[in-house]
Amino acid sequence: MTRHDPRGTIIIHDDIPRRIPQIGDMTLADFPAELGLFPLDEALLLPQGRLPLNVFEPRYVALVEDALAGNRLIGMIQPRPLDGMDGSPLDDAGDADMDDGYSTTPPLYNIGCIGRITAMTERADGTYAITLTGIARFRLLRETEMRRGYRVARVDASSFVSDLTDGGDDIPFDREGLLNALHDFCEAQGVSTQWDALRQMDDAALLVTLPMICPFGTEPRQMMLEAPTPAARAQILRNLLDGAGHEPDEGASPS
Repeated sequence: MTRHDPRGTIIIHDDIPRRIPQIGDMTLADFPAELGLFPLDEALLLPQGRLPLNVFEPRYVALVEDALAGNRLIGMIQPRPLDGMDGSPLDDAGDADMDDGYSTTPPLYNIGCIGRITAMTERADGTYAITLTGIARFRLLRETEMRRGYRVARVDASSFVSDLTDGGDDIPFDREGLLNALHDFCEAQGVSTQWDALRQMDDAALLVTLPMICPFGTEPRQMMLEAPTPAARAQILRNLLDGAGHEPDEGASPS
């Protein structure tokens, strides 16, 4: 295609196909059958959410390198808590570190979230600072052979196709009640929050952001990830903030 300006003719190649579709254009067909896994305790990535990570352990540096060379997709998933094993939660700096307890490949929850690397900085020492944007949840079918030190699994996202299509309009939840519960929780915990920014978010963004930033443990985070709808996620979060327990209706437990 050619375009003209006062200085002459400029050739613009704007019909070059993308190798990787834009996030908003992704379908189930764009997800691979196998996915490199990033098991990280107390790290919650939700569809449409953004999770910053500092990646410095060699096996996860390898995972990031392989993802960047391919479709830029990584499977974020939580290890199941084991008796007598201390996890390495995501600290305030977002460090994606693992202690020796994770070298035994602990069992994983059945549900995780596919994230795409949408920002990346490579440091002089070869480590990375990345941001994952959540695309859709997945079900872990079975693990396959490890690749360059990191875990790989067969996955299926077909049960969560709504993550790709749900715009989040008209979510039936008590927004003011949730924010008031958050206010009381933050005061009790001595936690500061950017209230102006939260109140300006639309409902969909609020129900992605709050579960990801609230300081809850592994099981509550997993329950919010597995909630069937944003409204159900809001109710679980409200129960947590109110101190009414972290079991959703009818005592369901995470997969």
